[in-house]
This record gives sequence, structure tokens and C-alpha cells, in this order.
Amino acid sequence: MMTFWEIWRRKLEKSFLRDLVTCMDKLHNINQSAPSEVFPKGPIKNITGVILAGGASRRMGSDKALLPILGGRLIDHVYRRMAALFSELLIVTNAPELFSDIPCCKVPDLSAVRGSLAGIHSALVHASAGKVFVVACDMPFITAPMIWHICSFADQGDVVMPYSSGGHEPLHAVYSKSCLPAIEKVLNDGQQRVAAFFDQVNLVKLSAAEISMLDPQEKCFCNINTPEDYFRLRDKVTDQDFSGFSAEKVQGQV
Repeated sequence: MMTFWEIWRRKLEKSFLRDLVTCMDKLHNINQSAPSEVFPKGPIKNITGVILAGGASRRMGSDKALLPILGGRLIDHVYRRMAALFSELLIVTNAPELFSDIPCCKVPDLSAVRGSLAGIHSALVHASAGKVFVVACDMPFITAPMIWHICSFADQGDVVMPYSSGGHEPLHAVYSKSCLPAIEKVLNDGQQRVAAFFDQVNLVKLSAAEISMLDPQEKCFCNINTPEDYFRLRDKVTDQDFSGFSAEKVQGQV
């Protein structure tokens, strides 16, 4: 026979479970009624999308952009995601024949100094828009919400720079044509670091804490520098990482 306390405990457990189920139902109803997407729709206005594909890939030993993954090349996955967001898309490369099957404009470096800074310079010179959003060809996990978020600050400065736990992320940022004089000055001085001109322009910083709310694992900043990086990515990546990315999922315009 159950004691008084055992009977009372069972009543409390039933009451708790009933309240818990009611609470879960309410949360479910809230989620069902909320919009499935919160970031805008259609091409991002007044910004040209840019893929940098002119790196030497010295540590890799071969062109990173051409590495195969899930039925395509790295650059194919990056291009598909960028093309869903930008009406004008440029690939900065000194070997356009490698990407002849990708239907967008290819432009070369204009500076004798090689590196990402020279690629950003070329992108700004060739872009129709006054600003560019730049990514590298070996960053296959870029996402629409992150790109929209960064681009939403484009009018607040010359450069919009996201920060991760590892520091600033210059190859996932917005640059304005107003940066050209400062960039050309440091290139003429033979400097290659992207950050070399930051002290001469208005830099908008997006904190790592802010960025982590959209990408807690910071996957969008992942790139590939060595064969080990590539094999690690190839072994872990799934179709889900590259599925469901379409401009049709977004709602509005910047």
C-alpha cells in the first residue's frame, strides 16, 4: 500500500507533466506562426558580389578553387551561393580560362603586387556598384543570413569588417570605392596585407559576439589552406551543408 507521501508525490508529478506539455504546445504554436525566414529577398542592392580566385595556393600545392567536393569544385559552391544574392558577380582571377564554364565576369589583378589586397583593388575598380562584398574561393560555408547582415551596414562606413574569435575576417567583408586611394597608396608602397590601409578609412567593426549569434561555430569563415584542411573538410562535409541555398527563401531588399 502506498503511503500518503507517495500518493502526494504522484499527484505532483502528474501536475508537473501536464503543465510541461501545455508549455511545449504553446511554444510549438508560436514557432508555427513565426516567419520561416527573417532575412530579406532578392539581389542585394548597390553592392557587387566578388569571389577572389587569384591566390597562389602555395601551401596547398594546387589551385584551391578547383578542388572537388560533393560533385563540384569549391568555387562552384561559392559561386552558386553568391549568385543567389548579387545581381552582379565578379571573379578576380589571372587565369579566367579555368572558370570559363561559370557564367559571370572575370577580371584580372591590376597591381604588380600579388595577394588578396590586389584582388580587392581590382574588384573595386571593375565593379559597377559603389561597394563590393568579397569572399575567397575556398569558403564554401558562406550563408545568406550572414552576408545580408554584413551588407546591411554597408552605408555606415568605408569597410564593414566582421570579427570572429580568431580576429578580423577581411575576406568576408564589404569594401567601398572610397577605399581606392588608400589601397593604391599601400600597394604602391609594396604592401600586401589587407589591413594595411584600415587606419586611413572609416572601419565598421562587427563584433565576434554579434557574429556568433548568426553562426556560433563560425563555419562561414572556414577556408582551406593545406591538403590536411581539404581532406578534413571532404571527409566531414555532407549534402546538407550545400543544400537549400536559394534566393527564393528570402523576403525584402537592402
